[in-house]
Amino acid sequence: MRSEGSGTPRPTEAESPAEPPSGPRNPDVWVVIPLYNEATVVGSVIEDVLGTFSNVVCIDDGSSDDSAAVAEAAGAVVVRHPMNLGQGAALQTGFVWARRRGARYVVTFDSDGQHQVSDARDMVAVARREDVSIVFGSRFLDDRTDPGFLKKIVLGLAVLFTRWTTGLKLTDAHNGLRVIRDDALQLVDIKQDRMAHASEIVNQLADTKLAWREHPVHVLYTDYSRAKGQSLWNSVNILIDLIVN
Repeated sequence: MRSEGSGTPRPTEAESPAEPPSGPRNPDVWVVIPLYNEATVVGSVIEDVLGTFSNVVCIDDGSSDDSAAVAEAAGAVVVRHPMNLGQGAALQTGFVWARRRGARYVVTFDSDGQHQVSDARDMVAVARREDVSIVFGSRFLDDRTDPGFLKKIVLGLAVLFTRWTTGLKLTDAHNGLRVIRDDALQLVDIKQDRMAHASEIVNQLADTKLAWREHPVHVLYTDYSRAKGQSLWNSVNILIDLIVN
């Protein structure tokens, strides 16, 4: 969702079923999930998330399968892009959606089953307890995640590049699991629609000079997630896209 005149088509939206009788869970948190052709797994991902967070919005980025319908059936709010605009655009739409609904915190969460709800829960707890505006997930603060040797090298180069350009001493510069508080979120405006948005978000958050933390997370790599774009070449493309843009 962009400002008027940006040329980006306006999404349409479909609301989820009413809140379950048990009442809201973390009512000041919105979980933003970019969604593109993940019909086989997104339902279970959303069900897991809803066990901890009541507010889930999926940005269906022009999927050609039944992803949007599956997400709605699982209990998420679904906002639809009329065409595939890229993950950066999907996140920006989700950020605008959440801000307009008074979110205190936004969690960015993948739709392919890589991220763990327990990590997101713990990261929100860190943001509350330590009164920080941003919590970045890191695969490299413990030994639970094995991205593979070559990908680890590429991600390490991305960390060095990010430290050089932003001054943030992160250990994982391209982790999609983040918690962003409203004071930081209002300063984020993603322009990189494709994969370079990951570095763009870090750059913009660094510019805020707001307090941040890293928190260890477990990213679960499966044959499915690797086939959906989590390959070594995808990591290389992130670096190329960032430098070119």
